Amino acid sequence: MTPIVRLQAIACALPQINIDTDQVFPARYMKEARRPPSGYAPYLFHDLRRGSDGELREDFPLNAPINQGVGIIAAGRNFGSGSSREGAVYALVDAGVRCVLAPSYGDIFAANAVNNGLLPARVDEHDMEVLFTLLAPGGVRMNLDLQACNLTVERRSFDFTVDPVWRTRLLNGWDEIDMTRRHAEDIAAWCRHDRELRPWAQLPFEPAAA
Repeated sequence: MTPIVRLQAIACALPQINIDTDQVFPARYMKEARRPPSGYAPYLFHDLRRGSDGELREDFPLNAPINQGVGIIAAGRNFGSGSSREGAVYALVDAGVRCVLAPSYGDIFAANAVNNGLLPARVDEHDMEVLFTLLAPGGVRMNLDLQACNLTVERRSFDFTVDPVWRTRLLNGWDEIDMTRRHAEDIAAWCRHDRELRPWAQLPFEPAAA
């Protein structure tokens, strides 16, 4: 995964609360067993972005020309609730979104986000209201520093929180296996000691090198 240390991007406000995974990525577009090469970006917020006639809605913020290329989404509480659909995260990432700001998240969505290099940053609800106002004109750029857990927009500064383990993973672009590999020397030392202590418990062959 691509590490996130500092992020400079257009931020778009979606002030609704309880945006669930079906709103982020409707289930009917998961027709293929595998993620298509073209990605899921065209289906991101599909039913919110389009009217019953299929045409893009002018009143939906992500459709505004000034918000094209958005990299950060600021949303209301309980973002990504509902099903465990990882396709919701795929759609965000495929569209170029690297961070979502919200007061709270669906637990499974937040874990899926980190697994795919997407930062689920928690921002105080009062600060989110201020951010919604600052981002309302559209096309507003935000600077985010994951090392300091701080973001700035329109010369205003805000703190956010993220699970410390998730923060480490995102700063380094690590998945869960990488988190284990960073302890490789300690694991190897334990294995050597265990072979000396319990030779009778060892396999009769050496595992193949990775």
